[in-house]
Amino acid sequence: MNRNLFITLLIIFNIAIDQISKVIVRTTMIRGSKGQINVIKDYFQLIWVENKGAFLGMGSDMNPTLRLLFLLILPTLVLGYVVYYILKTKSLDQLSLIAFCCIVGGGIANVFDRIVFGQVTDFFYINLGGVFRTGIFNVADLSVTTGMVMLLFSGVFTNKKKEKALD
Repeated sequence: MNRNLFITLLIIFNIAIDQISKVIVRTTMIRGSKGQINVIKDYFQLIWVENKGAFLGMGSDMNPTLRLLFLLILPTLVLGYVVYYILKTKSLDQLSLIAFCCIVGGGIANVFDRIVFGQVTDFFYINLGGVFRTGIFNVADLSVTTGMVMLLFSGVFTNKKKEKALD
């Protein structure tokens, strides 16, 4: 498959699954804890919230000008640069390329929500007792996080390959 087509399709796929999941949540759930759905007991729940901020609501109390700058303009510029970078850097390994596409797709999906709705729809919640607990997040956040983890793995594997090559 053509590399640029692969990049485009992967980014679109990430945006689509996020937006489809959010439409389903907005049309079938009740907002807040009253509409909470226990998927796996209290460990994995669906709770629909609208987030005016970024990760875990950070920035939701910023004045509108700062929110526009830090949650719309700056992320859009960064996402634009990452798209440029992955299109121009032909030497990226496959794992890094997929990782960047996940990050860009998730980022675009959340920026789209901020532009269209003024906030981001979140609905996943994980609580493994005292061991691990998340804030409420969405598929786009999952895409970005997965992409970041993939980039870390890619960096580790690349460094190990370089070390072996030097031996």
